[in-house]
Amino acid sequence: MTLSLAISPCPNDTFVFHALVHGLVPDAPPMDVTYADVDVTNTSAAKGKYDLVKVSYAALPWLLDKYALLPCGGALGRGCGPLVVVRDPEATPNLAGRTVAVPGDRTTAYLLMRLWAADTPPAKVKIVPFHEIMPGVAAGKYDAGLVIHEARFTYSKHGLHALADLGEWWERDTGLPIPLGAILARRGTVDPDQAAEWVRASVHAAWNDPEATQEYVLAHAQELEPAVASQHIALYVNDFTANLGDEGYAAVEALLNRAAAAGLTPPLPTPLR
Repeated sequence: MTLSLAISPCPNDTFVFHALVHGLVPDAPPMDVTYADVDVTNTSAAKGKYDLVKVSYAALPWLLDKYALLPCGGALGRGCGPLVVVRDPEATPNLAGRTVAVPGDRTTAYLLMRLWAADTPPAKVKIVPFHEIMPGVAAGKYDAGLVIHEARFTYSKHGLHALADLGEWWERDTGLPIPLGAILARRGTVDPDQAAEWVRASVHAAWNDPEATQEYVLAHAQELEPAVASQHIALYVNDFTANLGDEGYAAVEALLNRAAAAGLTPPLPTPLR
């Protein structure tokens, strides 16, 4: 039986899933892979479209009735949070009165921004494909942009400046790492324990032979220099990718419980573990 898998084309996902996608994980079924931006996978998962799917942790309250959270394969860590970027290095460090481009309404980045800017919310929010945000801010189309992924390494090339590091704010406020992207298994179709074994085996295969993943990673990150792709992987693929552990689960629960208390998301429908 072939399973459907949806991940982003970002280096951390292609690095992590290289072995699984290429049939290198013993006893794992073949994968029919879709590569899509996380806003697309969040929306598709709400319809139960994929067997295994990468989504934003912020989207979990809408998805856990259909999917189980896997304890591995996702993106969670320190020093890797979203950034709010602007053109003006002297800009007032809040979003009051501004139009902000964001990469999706159920992304962790947007949820963090709403928590951070609760007292000074933006005047307008525009949902914009990730790759259009920095050029749009640089061109003056938006006053600010919420950026994720490799934008941490490239925003200055667009002449932009960081107004806020939301991961740094979250870590300082909670002492916890920032939960970004999760891997889910569709209930009734995929056994989550078995799926976790496949994904964890794929993670370890990539760590054991990173050179084997390079061609695949760069093929799906065509606009990135190899050095930036390597930085991206080093930042987003870490111990939490192999196992969320108690600290990882605590971070996810803290984010979603705080969001529910603020009325930004529904309460979690089922326990995470």
